[in-house]
Amino acid sequence: MSILIFSLFIFVLACFIGFELISKVPPTLHTPLMSGANAISGITIVGALIVTGGEGGLLTQILGVAAIIFATINVVGGFMVTDRMLEMFKKKGDDK
Repeated sequence: MSILIFSLFIFVLACFIGFELISKVPPTLHTPLMSGANAISGITIVGALIVTGGEGGLLTQILGVAAIIFATINVVGGFMVTDRMLEMFKKKGDDK
């Protein structure tokens, strides 16, 4: 029971610190941060594939599939946001 409480404490602390850090980022740095988040989500997809394909119970496979789905949504959304932000920096006559 104490491990569960400790893990929950770490999770809440990580959420709070993550929110505080991200809220202080200026808009000009969002594009590089999205690229980094996409790389991390790519690693998450690989890890979730390994867990899902390994020997585990039904719960492990369900959580692995959920992790694959959420990480894939994060990667696709991140690339869409990055592309949209990069479009804002192009000049009007630059249609390459």
